Amino acid sequence: MQRGNLDDLRALVAVGHERSFTKAAAKLGVSQSALSQTIRQLESRLGVRLLTRTTRSVSLTEAGERLVNTAAPRFEEIEAELEALRELRKKPAGTIRITAGDHAIHSVLWPKLAKFLPNYPDIKVEIVIDYGLTDIVAERYDAGVRWGEQVARDMIAVRIGPDVRFAVVGSKSYFAKRAPPKTPQDLISHNCTNLRLPTYGGLYAGEFERDGRELKVRVEGQLSFNGIFQVLDAAVAGLGLAYVPEDLAQPYLAKGRLKRVLEDWCAPWTGYHLYYPHRRQASAAFALLVDALRLPAPGTR
Repeated sequence: MQRGNLDDLRALVAVGHERSFTKAAAKLGVSQSALSQTIRQLESRLGVRLLTRTTRSVSLTEAGERLVNTAAPRFEEIEAELEALRELRKKPAGTIRITAGDHAIHSVLWPKLAKFLPNYPDIKVEIVIDYGLTDIVAERYDAGVRWGEQVARDMIAVRIGPDVRFAVVGSKSYFAKRAPPKTPQDLISHNCTNLRLPTYGGLYAGEFERDGRELKVRVEGQLSFNGIFQVLDAAVAGLGLAYVPEDLAQPYLAKGRLKRVLEDWCAPWTGYHLYYPHRRQASAAFALLVDALRLPAPGTR
């Protein structure tokens, strides 16, 4: 294939990803009019329409989406190979984009990154806080962090954190007015602070287990947040019960500012995993980061 044809395909991929001629032109370093002309020439050469244009938006036709889905992964593989060659130098370099929840960042990523990054000044890490089950390939992340049960089977998963237990907690002032719940179902009659999940637009259902019996309980309350730290803050302030990771609640439990209930219903969860799509040649920077985040095997340090 001629070089010009490859450039035309790159132009289409850029427009398809950005859904905007303006953004795609800026990304490619060309004028918007030149980019538009390139796409028209490609459509003329192929004899099919690849984009649907309106005054407000740009979208791929069925043919355009098929071509982008075929071409984009090939270009990404080429870029990955070129990046790997560029990084065959003494100092690994590059930007690594990761999506994770705020608890994972606080409890696992940040402690390890604080030790890792000073040793590799040319490696940059961009972390986006997100509770949705983001498609890391479509959103162009290098990796994501989720509970082990949430990782898709077609991804490579590396365990980076130990098992985690959740805790149902409330303040002394709250329990001075309300009797503690005896079963997870009792939570329905309590004022509970909810965590909203953007993926489904719904509220997270507390997950409980005892003697092989599993329960999911959806609760109501005056407050909802899209961050777990705010859910905990509401419980500390006496505004309701919270279902949060045990390690976040522990300092407040130790000081007597919070009281724990339903502990025998809170079984351990499989810890956090770093997950990413299969790559034939990962960059040196990414390989180093994965090794730094990996949870050591039992008995090792």
